Amino acid sequence: MPHRSFRDEVRDAVTPRATLLIVGVIALQLLFIASYVGALHDPKPKDVPFAVVGPGAASDQAVTRLDRLPGSPLDPRALPDEATARSRITNRDIDGALIIDPTGTDTLLVASGGGRVLSTTLTTLVTTLERSDKRTLRTVDVIPSAPHDPNGLSSFYLVVGWCVGGYLGAAALAISAGAKPSNPQRAAIRLAVMALVAILGGLGGALIAGPVLDALPGSTAALWGLGTLIIFAVGAATLALQGVFGTIGIGLVILLVVILGNPSAGGALPPPLLPPFWKAIGPALPPGAGTWSTRSIAYFENNAMATPLLVLAAWAVVGAAITVAASARRRDPAHGSPHGRAP
Repeated sequence: MPHRSFRDEVRDAVTPRATLLIVGVIALQLLFIASYVGALHDPKPKDVPFAVVGPGAASDQAVTRLDRLPGSPLDPRALPDEATARSRITNRDIDGALIIDPTGTDTLLVASGGGRVLSTTLTTLVTTLERSDKRTLRTVDVIPSAPHDPNGLSSFYLVVGWCVGGYLGAAALAISAGAKPSNPQRAAIRLAVMALVAILGGLGGALIAGPVLDALPGSTAALWGLGTLIIFAVGAATLALQGVFGTIGIGLVILLVVILGNPSAGGALPPPLLPPFWKAIGPALPPGAGTWSTRSIAYFENNAMATPLLVLAAWAVVGAAITVAASARRRDPAHGSPHGRAP
């Protein structure tokens, strides 16, 4: 056997394909750092939906003052009474409300179930303003986070787990040892298997977060359905991108779901505390739509879920359609052309 030089070994090991993959890994690593640090390093409230309830001129004056705060941390509006303010918070139309009492003791309504960081930020901001006016403030948490979910993060971590199950399950189906190139029949089978994975993973996550650990209140059946949709949506998107771009498609899913989706999901920082870019993209990605929906189920009586559920359904339907379409265009070396004729 002829002697091989170290240069020959390096040339065989570091192929152009391997080089491109390593460059891609480094790029994803740097994007991961930039995305997470960029989204989470300097939280500032911006246009937080907020209400003011008070007698006549006092309410209007408070709205005007809050609207003119430097940096526009609040988006205030006047409401007629406290009951309306509480209803708007439950419907997720606003994140807090200030109830002005002519006697001098005002009340701040917050909802830590929507994110402890946001309710704490509102409390700090309004307390400072009230103190400057020499007024007394009491804070009422109208929708508190669960005792075993003090920071309101269990919903986010549950969704992260469901998303991981989606893209890892799809990746395993697409690149498992011995898996043949996809044709429409195999694509349909993989989507069916992905649906089964989604049903089982959705149920498991709902049971663990709900009855087992008692981390999240709300309907276990509703969480199961949501988890099934999230897993299948991410899995279908993974199969679609892998079908179109090959192995690189899995990296694209990581870019969309992990690098861009997780920091913009509103988990660690609710949307009003995120920078504009992440606040804008979060609702359109599975982690953001899933986190919002999970909190709605757990804390907000299933309110304000139509749009995020449509987003997740769109990912599922479009992903499944592209998966089948891409498989129809791919040539299967074992069976000739996609139409069964010899190549």
